[in-house]
Amino acid sequence: MTKTSRPLRGVLFDVDGTLVDSNYLHTVAWWQAFRRLDYDIPMANIHRAIGMGGDKLIGHVLGSGPEPEVEEKLDSSHGAIFSPSWPALRAFDGAAELLRACASRDLAVVLASSASEPELQALRRAIDADDAITSATSSSDAQESKPAPDILQAALDSAELEAGATVFVGDSVWDVLSAAALGIPTI
Repeated sequence: MTKTSRPLRGVLFDVDGTLVDSNYLHTVAWWQAFRRLDYDIPMANIHRAIGMGGDKLIGHVLGSGPEPEVEEKLDSSHGAIFSPSWPALRAFDGAAELLRACASRDLAVVLASSASEPELQALRRAIDADDAITSATSSSDAQESKPAPDILQAALDSAELEAGATVFVGDSVWDVLSAAALGIPTI
């Protein structure tokens, strides 16, 4: 995409739960991870926290942050349980077409994901629209996860966008809070 004299406009997209049907898989994976470490957390409590980064989700669900080694075990357990589901991931109907429609209107299309890089690659395969994607972020691009705005700021920076020239498309309250912190309108 070339720079023009007008401000570059774009659309940031959350991926998990917005473009790819993965929220229930994440819920079950987190539930199993908590059970492995003897935490009996109702699945409904976990489901309401989906959309937060794993580091925030753990403290939110438990009511306080566990010791760092427990948090690391929970996070790695979630990853180990969730990753076998990657081949089964499916984009929502029309997701690829939506990305291509945005790109065809000269909008920068940025995936604002806090998934790990390998997981992001699996999500991108499920969407199958790399030809329309300007850039994408992963967990390594942000210091803090949602609802902190770090991943959205990284997404803006990756495509040289300004908050006032973008919209963010997400599926959770955590997406809305993250975008609001930067003044990005949210759909």
